[in-house]
Amino acid sequence: MKESREIVQRKVKTVEIEQPFESQVPSPSGGYGAYREVYAQEGFQLSDYWRAIRKRLWLVIGIAVLMTTLAAIYMARKPNIYEAKAVVQVDTEQANPDLVSSERRLPAAIQDPSYYNTQLQILYSERLLRRVVKDLSLDSNKDFQKVKTEESVSVVRSTLKALGLATEVTKKTDKGVEEVSVSASTTLAEDISEAIRLAPYVNIIKKELGIEPVREGRGTNKDTRLINITYRHANPELAALIVNGIAEIFTKSNQEKRSGTSRKTNDFLQERIANLQSEINSGEQRLYELTRTAGILKTDDEKTIVTDSLSILNNQLLEAENARKEAEAQYKAINDSPERVTAQAEEQMGRYITERENEIRALNNENRRTIAGLRAERAKLLEEYLEGATEVKEVDKKIATLEEEIKKSVSSNEEELKKYRARITGVILDNLKTKLDKASKQENELRIAYNQQYNQAQGQNQTGVTLRLLKQEIDTKKGFLENLQKNQRENDVQAVGSDNNISVAEIAIPPETPIAPRRLTTVLGALFLSTLFGMGLALFLEYLDDTIRTTEEVESYLQLPALAAIPTIDSMPKRRLLLVGSNNDDAGVGTSELLIHTDSRGALAEAYRQLRTSILLSTAGHAPKSLLVTSSLPAEGKTTTAINTAISLAQTGAKVLIIDADMRRPRLHSVFDISNGQGLSTLLSSEFTEQEVLDVIQYDEAAKLNLMPSGPVPPNPAELIGSEQMSNLLKTVQDNFTHVVVDSPPIASFTDGVLIASLVDGVILVVHSGKSSRQIIRRSRQLLMDVGAKVFGVVLNNVNLRSQDNYYYQSYYHRDNYRQDSE
Repeated sequence: MKESREIVQRKVKTVEIEQPFESQVPSPSGGYGAYREVYAQEGFQLSDYWRAIRKRLWLVIGIAVLMTTLAAIYMARKPNIYEAKAVVQVDTEQANPDLVSSERRLPAAIQDPSYYNTQLQILYSERLLRRVVKDLSLDSNKDFQKVKTEESVSVVRSTLKALGLATEVTKKTDKGVEEVSVSASTTLAEDISEAIRLAPYVNIIKKELGIEPVREGRGTNKDTRLINITYRHANPELAALIVNGIAEIFTKSNQEKRSGTSRKTNDFLQERIANLQSEINSGEQRLYELTRTAGILKTDDEKTIVTDSLSILNNQLLEAENARKEAEAQYKAINDSPERVTAQAEEQMGRYITERENEIRALNNENRRTIAGLRAERAKLLEEYLEGATEVKEVDKKIATLEEEIKKSVSSNEEELKKYRARITGVILDNLKTKLDKASKQENELRIAYNQQYNQAQGQNQTGVTLRLLKQEIDTKKGFLENLQKNQRENDVQAVGSDNNISVAEIAIPPETPIAPRRLTTVLGALFLSTLFGMGLALFLEYLDDTIRTTEEVESYLQLPALAAIPTIDSMPKRRLLLVGSNNDDAGVGTSELLIHTDSRGALAEAYRQLRTSILLSTAGHAPKSLLVTSSLPAEGKTTTAINTAISLAQTGAKVLIIDADMRRPRLHSVFDISNGQGLSTLLSSEFTEQEVLDVIQYDEAAKLNLMPSGPVPPNPAELIGSEQMSNLLKTVQDNFTHVVVDSPPIASFTDGVLIASLVDGVILVVHSGKSSRQIIRRSRQLLMDVGAKVFGVVLNNVNLRSQDNYYYQSYYHRDNYRQDSE
């Protein structure tokens, strides 16, 4: 490697001496400078932003749809919020002249500028709101309790608590209050305890309560004597109830303060009424819970369902006991007296015995008739033969056999009848035993159910006593509450004597239209913000993307002309797949990598024809004789590009030679299935003649190409490439061929390609679309420029025609295919 670096440095110095730097970088009238001026735009243009967003359009759409859907689901699950509004009028504070003496008479009008603001603060005070909670029994209202429960399990608070940003709120107990206020009076301690108990409900009201003065008109700052009271809640009826309660209690409190009559009595009555109402509500709630827990459901005749079920189970249990006793009696009667079993068995066996005897009798009768015939035959034989003759003995043997069969049939019939009788007896006992077991099981199940129902009835009787006592207690408290409310009304009548300067100008009615949440606005806002976020993410990903994807990026970032864009197989029309199989150096071997004539009008062939045209017009006056095809990194498709470029040049009728100078990973011989025993490495390792060079070259008839394989892999490829032999070899083949295409190793990894670049007429740099890094390609370009190589341009390989970045090529190739189809 040290020797190869010295060779490269020597080449660079030679080129710098022979060719000045000004000739390497042409003037602005043409060459690389022209590309630099035209395409080297400063900054990120608006079209670049749009192209980056369009490239990842589905990402933007996906984020927008996802975030919008989540926002829509969240807003759909949020309940509607209704706002109820009441108006309170606060007039100038005046005294009632009919109730005060001349000595206590006040001026006609008291002009106090702070009075109106004081009333605004009183409307928002916790004392007034506590009274609202007690008078409206909000502490036992289920809808109001639901809001309290939701706030206690707030997701945000739970998250902040987990992060240590919120602390647990410690509730103060009545015992703690009593300990703190040891020196205070009992009444004060009770007020503090009540305030602590009602504090959560007061906070709930304050969060959604609105107190605002009414202006005279829009755009003016003059206040009226009217105050708007608003409250928001998911239940419109509850919202109106709370607003009206606040307005009513506010006016009542002001009246009580002005009248000054029986204030302590009124406070005591209100407190007792509130306590009784709370106790009655708690008792009714407990009564309902006990009734529901005990499951006491009454029928029309004041009987409970449990007692009715117990009666039915009792009847069923009696029937089951009778059935079990009957089955048990039958089983014991049969089991204890075998004679009855035998009698029943004989009764069931009667028909079977008759059929069996008839069958045996018919068989024996047939055998007897046969014996009679045999005996007649024997008598005839005795007329002709003696007693010991063979014929007579055979007849005697048959007669004895038949007589034996008659005896056996009779005995076997008796044995079979005995077995059948025993089997019938067992079946009778088994049936009776099964019937007894079934009756016993049914009786046990009914007895268990009866016991359970009995225990439940017993429990309901005990619970019923408790319920009756609780109901009596509730009725007693209701009577006491009615008396207290009557006393309170009488006390209020006495306090009506003084005029009230605060009144309810407009009561609140349950609203029909919700004011929140603004679902459409929120969803549209989520759509807008998620779209912006998706676009920002797309631009960020584009900023992080360091690869080359389009020909515009090639000319912009590398300041080199884009000679052609080679499409991928997958992005081309399906009927064009016979043209090329793969552009990857590691792809499988076979003719699928060769550019053949069977589909010469396809998109891939058109791309290589465009590349061929660019190559032939790359030098002034004549086409280049020698051409190097290389890449920055492996697996960018340089070998396939070199082969197909050579085939495309050969299609013009030119005599083309392709040299496999990649002596590290040679592939030319495997693509064309030729021998690699002799090749470039064998020629460079020794002296050679022109004839020896021509003898190493092989010819492929299908591609009309002359091929020089790499030969055996040498241990020092860079030294062979940088030797004088390589320069002589190129001169020799250029004299015998129209074009010489050289395939070399990647120049960013090895110096072989850089050495060859200084010996040929031009270099084509293959770039893998969407894979090759800009920095590596720039470094490769700089290496070529440093040795004075003439870079014709860049071939963008594996271009995806379906991508939005290559819309021009996509439309071009589709138009080309459409034209071919019409032809």
